[in-house]
Amino acid sequence: MCNFKLRASDVLQITPHSLESHGCCTEEELVHIFLQKLLMMNYRARNITVKETIEHHNEKQQKPKLSSADNVDVFNEIFKSPSLSDERKCNADPIHPMDVQMAVFHCADGFLKQLMVTKLSQCRYALPLLVPDPFTRQIEFPLWTFRETNQSWKIKNNNNETMSQSQPVWKAESPMVFFFRFSSVSSSKSQLINNLINEKHHTFFHRHCPGSSRTRVLMDGVVEIAWFCPSRTDDDKFTDRVAFCNLHGDAGEHEKQLDIMTSMASVIVVVLPTLDRNDKRMAKIRSLYRDPKPLICLLPENDSALTEQRNGKYKIGLKDRDQADVSEDLRKAITDCLPYAFTFRLEDVSKHSDITVDEEDDNDCKTGKDAAQHMIGLLEKKDLTKIKESFLPHQGTLWHQWCKMNKELNRPQGDDPEMEISNKKVEMRKIREEQHKAPISEFINLFMKQINSHATNKSMFFLKWLRILLDEYTSADLSDLLHEYNRTWTEVSKLSKSSSSNKSVELLPKQTELLDLSKKLQDATFGLEHIMREIGQIYESCSSVKENKKDLQFDFSSLPSLAAEMMISGFPLELMDGDAAHVPLVWISAVINELIHKLGDQRVFVLSVLGLQSSGKSTMLNAMFGLQFAVSAGRCTRGAFMQLVKVSDEMKTQMNIDYILVIDTEGLRFLELAGGSTRHHDNELATFVVGLGNLTLVNIFGENPSEMQDILQIVVQAFMRMKEVRLTPSCVFVHQNVSDITAGEKNMEGRRRLQEKLDKMTRLAAEDEVCDAERFSDVIAFDVQKDVMYFAQLWEGSPPMAPPNPSYCENVHNLKKTILSHASNSNGMMLTDIKSHIINLWEALLKERFVFSFKNALEIAAYRKLETEYSKWTWSLRKAMLEIENKLQNQIENGAINDEVKETHLQDKLNVKSAEVKKSMTEFFEKDTNASILIQWKKSFEIKVSHIQENIVRETQRKLNEVLQQRVLKKKIDAQRTQNENALIEKAKNLALTLKDKANDDKILKREFDSFWNCCVSEITKDAPQVQDIDILKDMKEVLSDNENFSDLKTKSKKCNILKVSSYSEYIQLNKVKKLLKLFGYSKEYDAQINKLITDIVEQVYKMIMSYNIAKMGYNKTYIQELTGFIRAKLVEHEEKETTKYTFKKHFFSDLVFAIFNKEQMTFVKQHNIFREGNDPVHYFARKREEYYRIFQKYCRGQPQLPL
Repeated sequence: MCNFKLRASDVLQITPHSLESHGCCTEEELVHIFLQKLLMMNYRARNITVKETIEHHNEKQQKPKLSSADNVDVFNEIFKSPSLSDERKCNADPIHPMDVQMAVFHCADGFLKQLMVTKLSQCRYALPLLVPDPFTRQIEFPLWTFRETNQSWKIKNNNNETMSQSQPVWKAESPMVFFFRFSSVSSSKSQLINNLINEKHHTFFHRHCPGSSRTRVLMDGVVEIAWFCPSRTDDDKFTDRVAFCNLHGDAGEHEKQLDIMTSMASVIVVVLPTLDRNDKRMAKIRSLYRDPKPLICLLPENDSALTEQRNGKYKIGLKDRDQADVSEDLRKAITDCLPYAFTFRLEDVSKHSDITVDEEDDNDCKTGKDAAQHMIGLLEKKDLTKIKESFLPHQGTLWHQWCKMNKELNRPQGDDPEMEISNKKVEMRKIREEQHKAPISEFINLFMKQINSHATNKSMFFLKWLRILLDEYTSADLSDLLHEYNRTWTEVSKLSKSSSSNKSVELLPKQTELLDLSKKLQDATFGLEHIMREIGQIYESCSSVKENKKDLQFDFSSLPSLAAEMMISGFPLELMDGDAAHVPLVWISAVINELIHKLGDQRVFVLSVLGLQSSGKSTMLNAMFGLQFAVSAGRCTRGAFMQLVKVSDEMKTQMNIDYILVIDTEGLRFLELAGGSTRHHDNELATFVVGLGNLTLVNIFGENPSEMQDILQIVVQAFMRMKEVRLTPSCVFVHQNVSDITAGEKNMEGRRRLQEKLDKMTRLAAEDEVCDAERFSDVIAFDVQKDVMYFAQLWEGSPPMAPPNPSYCENVHNLKKTILSHASNSNGMMLTDIKSHIINLWEALLKERFVFSFKNALEIAAYRKLETEYSKWTWSLRKAMLEIENKLQNQIENGAINDEVKETHLQDKLNVKSAEVKKSMTEFFEKDTNASILIQWKKSFEIKVSHIQENIVRETQRKLNEVLQQRVLKKKIDAQRTQNENALIEKAKNLALTLKDKANDDKILKREFDSFWNCCVSEITKDAPQVQDIDILKDMKEVLSDNENFSDLKTKSKKCNILKVSSYSEYIQLNKVKKLLKLFGYSKEYDAQINKLITDIVEQVYKMIMSYNIAKMGYNKTYIQELTGFIRAKLVEHEEKETTKYTFKKHFFSDLVFAIFNKEQMTFVKQHNIFREGNDPVHYFARKREEYYRIFQKYCRGQPQLPL
């Protein structure tokens, strides 16, 4: 037994061997190179040759070389047997490749053995099924090693549709064909099996394989297993899945293995030399021959074709026969036997009493399995789509509501942002309290109890078992749901393209069904990541309330430690919850703090990975670093996950980093899942992970990167906007599944096109954002010569039986070297810096709401153009209505209009301008160069313009009718003057009699007068419209809110006032010619020019405000839009001057508009107050209060009335 155990964690770390890929090495390096190649799924791991030793090489150099063969005995020299000493010198056999594999297997810990078997399976190699201990000969069945190995194949369902089927190998049932041999035979049994499974691949290693040698010490007695998996094509050797088992060595020397396998086999195949009748091995053959189980005898010394001796008993001769003919006979015989054969289950091997089972021998493994089974038992007979709601309540509706509010908190929309933010915080606090009250399920309590044990090995086994059993529990239902979703999606797609008259009637229920299925898929997706998400939300709710939960068995502050331990052990942790599209900052920060506590503040290189769903990203990461992120087959997981890869001590000094932190994205461009915009989510997620990474792998399936380029354009534009975050990203493009990766010229052309496309979209975004960037590499570091890689197709042939392509594995290795080179040349980040960076980047993303809704930079540019046109259309309508309003208001003042103004009357007057606007809109949407992009917004903007028009008409109608009512009311007030005076005199007389001696008490008089006055005011003004207060900044927000430049008006008051700054360097972008002359730098002359421009604009805006005659005509929101348009025109006019060497950045315009309106709002208010005093009945009547009070006083005191 091997005392030294190789650990999976040691093999998965970055070592000097990670950079080696050659097929030749020293004996000392053999194990490491074998494992590195195996981890990369390179089946050539068995083809490694050992370098000559220096001594052997020197001996060959010193051996004299005979130059002439004239006088030698040629016969003796060629045919004479060598002496024993010469044979020893010349025939020292190399190490057998299978001895290397089995030596590593015997010396590996349970996790490395499992990893090896998973990788061997991916290489389409046979797997160890029964393994004799090389010292004790005790036979072990390594069932644990099979637990993470899955297989896929094609089946026909009841509707005769071809479907993919995927199952763990330990669970699937299939017939099993068992091969063995007696004695030594000339034909290779393993080669015969390979020809049945895949004749192009050495599934079972045999004597003719490269690197084979005559001696092997660890393979005799080993039983290996491999499966044939059908693809449902004409090339299939068998119609259904079949297992093939192979006992290595002479079966006569391994009776225990022979007995076990023959008892479990569906069909038995024996390679049988001619035996003596009384040979004990012949007794075994007789026994098998008499058994009803099918038996096929392969006879090396017989040349007969397939012969069926009796029912289920066949013989096939091998002598002097073509291998293809033998394989066809053997396949036919096996096929004839399979319909009547019983099936084989891998787990059933463990029922044999005379072998050991690894799972039962390892106490930690057994304990972990028991605990995981206990947890899974809680889920039994539960509806999979309801499990998360029942068992994980903290991450459900409450968490999603909190995330939604947190985004709204960073993007307030109301008129009073401070009050809105305050109210939101109160609501969010209540949600946290509700979360805190939610019970912790027994399921989660059991989980926390298990991983809280300080035995790392025990926790690892438990987590592995839980993942295995959860996958088993959910896979069938998820597979059915996914198949149902795909079927419905196909129907919806067909209906969308059809020209049926009932298209809309048929489409709606199918779309509803699709949404329902997508929600079920989300609800049914249940894995370790959701359990850890729940623990994260338990922690965040406790942190918010600052109190432990009653049903939490230990202090909540210890929860991040559990997640940190999992990360250190190699498990991924969810960084961004894809369902809620949110980063739980409190939880993530706490976990990173725990990592720092446990590991120290390590230096880390952050590698982000970006790729569409099903683009081969997970396979690439698994091959490169052995990573297994949280997503299994059939899962519909979205979000970002982070996983640590350790750097060995030897490499730390070389690379100057301690860990690589891999951040993987899941679910980009996946199903249109229910609950939110997929595009917005994808763009936000991509921006987040690219912003975090020191290096980002952009993974593209095939040579057309259009979808990934769309996402990258949004990322680039988002980076240009997030000026407050210090970002230094870089990227490498990986094109997967490229058919011809040797075509150098083609690759150069591809690189050139990629560079052009990236640069073009960067310039487009830079122009839009007025940013100093002309190339993609100005924003994201990128060298088109070095940072574009082309990967060969993954499979060498057609799946599911094809092995991985060795060229693909070499491509992965080269990419790994490129990444490590980037890491070595990078300073990386300390863990504390990563924590701060995550917080800063996420908070910046929360504030950004514009770019993520678009497909690419071209869409954004088209939308900006549409915004400009929309502003013109609405201004045209507002201006026309203002002219109509002024004319009608003059007519009201002159008494020409006395009846109520009707809405239809105003609409009729606006119809001419409305028709012009509609015509302009139609022409723009149909004839613009970006018409195909703009069409998606046509309907919504038509509705917006229509609503604006309705609002303008209603607003004008309301204002004119108010003016009309106010005019009537003033006349009424004047007409009631005598009546009011008489009422006051009467009131005074009555009070004089009532008060008598108190008539001189001013307090009593004032109280009585106030009562009377209030009644008068109420009576006069009860039906009168009042002139409202105005709020210029609020109206700015309303009128300009459709323009993205003004989306942050609410926050501008907190920024500096542009009218008071001394330098405008932050507001301008130097023109290209000027940029070339860097030596001139920023000129103070520019400040003087801009200051004069601003002063002129401010003066002219004031004059325009006064020209509106608000004191007489009243205030109109249209003035806001007209003044804004004037300011814009003056800036454009200034930029177009030949003497202007710069362009204004976008925020210069919005900051200037805000500052001017902020300054002039009092001018508006003063003018408006004059108008109100002259037109508001309350103000009009209030001015007469003191006069009426004096009359009242005099009458109460018996004095005669004074004229008013």
